[in-house]
Amino acid sequence: MEYTVGMKLQAGKDNNFAFIDAQNLNLGVRDLGWKLDFRKFRVYLRDKYRVTKAYIFIGFIGGNQSLYTALQNFGYILVFKPILEDKQGQPKGNVDADLVLRAMIEYGNYDKAVVVSSDGDFYSLVEHLYEQGKLRIVLAPNRMKCSILLKRKAKEKIEFLNTLRGKLEYRNERGN
Repeated sequence: MEYTVGMKLQAGKDNNFAFIDAQNLNLGVRDLGWKLDFRKFRVYLRDKYRVTKAYIFIGFIGGNQSLYTALQNFGYILVFKPILEDKQGQPKGNVDADLVLRAMIEYGNYDKAVVVSSDGDFYSLVEHLYEQGKLRIVLAPNRMKCSILLKRKAKEKIEFLNTLRGKLEYRNERGN
């Protein structure tokens, strides 16, 4: 099935929310050798997992306004975090606490949660959502870099983006 932005959710269906660790998603997919098309990914979340709201937790970098505008236009709700630099001088947003807090603030507003990350720091959130019947799926960007803790807590409710390159890879106008 081809995913297009114009497709609509059918009335009366699930009301699921996605909570996305942007840096983990982006770096995980890049480690696989490709670049994620965030527009296609938003449509994929809507169509496959019935996601009506997709929160994306991202470090704020002043020069990235066009990226932030594009993400909003694709239908993401941006939650910014001030960035710090790691030991190698790379920006780090450290969004973990914000993602967990938002998932709990919104808890009564969604049927099920889609957590997008490979980070083991989310194991308590995933465990709680799983035990309460509120976990739809954990989407881990890279099977080889996914925390064993996260895999154990999500049990059968985990999928990996490794196999979705054909559907979700960014291609410029020339098809590259």
